[in-house]
Amino acid sequence: MESIFIKDQQSGAEARILADYGFNCYSFLVPVNGELLEVIDAEPDFASQGGRASGNGIPILFPFPNRIRGGCYHWAGRDYRLPELDSEGNAIHGFVLDRSWRVTDSGEQYVVGEFQLSKDAPDRLPYWPADFVLELRYEIDGNALSCHVRISNPGPDPLPWGFGTHPYFKMPLAAESNTGDCLVQVPATEAWELVDYLPTGQRVPVDGHIDLREGRRLGERPLDDVLTGIPHENGHIETLAMDERAGLQVSQKTDSIFRELVVYTPPHGRAVCLEPYTCVTDAVNLASQGHDSGLLVLPPGGEVRTWITIEVGQVYA
Repeated sequence: MESIFIKDQQSGAEARILADYGFNCYSFLVPVNGELLEVIDAEPDFASQGGRASGNGIPILFPFPNRIRGGCYHWAGRDYRLPELDSEGNAIHGFVLDRSWRVTDSGEQYVVGEFQLSKDAPDRLPYWPADFVLELRYEIDGNALSCHVRISNPGPDPLPWGFGTHPYFKMPLAAESNTGDCLVQVPATEAWELVDYLPTGQRVPVDGHIDLREGRRLGERPLDDVLTGIPHENGHIETLAMDERAGLQVSQKTDSIFRELVVYTPPHGRAVCLEPYTCVTDAVNLASQGHDSGLLVLPPGGEVRTWITIEVGQVYA
C-alpha cells in the first residue's frame, strides 16, 4: 500500500495516511528538542502489511462508531442484519475503516479523501438505510494536525448516522517515561452504564476510576468506558493525554457535536485511545427504545461539517 506524505515545511511536522486502507492517518511526527517525535501508535509493518484496521493509527468510524448489538437494528419499518460481526457477535466500527478511499485533492500540507458507500463499498449498501458521502481533509499547521469532516446524503432517503475516530496516542512519549505514570484528562461528568461493552441506556455520574476530570494515571486500572456529559467552551471540547516526566502532552480538540468519548487502554500497554463520538455505542437501537443516544439523521441532500484537531505541546501546571 502507498502512503501519502504531508508536511509543514516551517515546523517540520509530518504525517502519513493510507488512502488504500480506510484513509488511516497512522503516523504524526512532531519536532521536539531537535528530533521528530511519533505521537500515533501503529505496528511497524502496518503501512506495508495492513494489520488490524481498528487497532492502528486513527481508524475512521462511520456510519456508526463502536458496536451495534447482535449486528441487528430496525429502521423505518425494516429490519437490518449486518453480516460482519466481532467475537461477541456484534457489528463494530462501521463500513469505511478497512476499504480503499479516493484521493480528491492534495498539496504539500494537506490531503483530501472521499468515500461513498455506493461507489466504494457497494456490497455494504444493503445494510444501511441510505447512501452517504464522507469526506476528510487532513492538514498540518505547525505542531497541529487537523481533520475537517464533511458528511453528505446524496440519495432520496434519510440517513441515520454517527461519526467517530479511534486514535491510538503513544504513551509514553519518551524512553525515560513509562505508560503507567502517564495521565489522561477528560472533563466528562457522566458515563454510560455498560454490560458486555454495550450501554444499557442508563447514564451515571462519574466516580472512582472513570472520573478523569482532574486526570488519572494509566497504570491505576484498565479503561474501556463511554463517557458523556462533556462540557464545552467556545464551541469545542478538549481532552488530554500527558507524559509528565517528558513534559509533553497531546491535546485533542473537537467540535461540540462530539458529545461522547470512549477512553480505552489497549492491552499492549503502549498507547491510550481517546475516541470522540457524535453518538453512543449501539445508538440506532437505543434511539428506537426512546433513549437520547445522539443518533443524528441527515435529510436527502443534507450536509454536515465538523472537525478534530490534535496538537502536541508542553505540559503546563
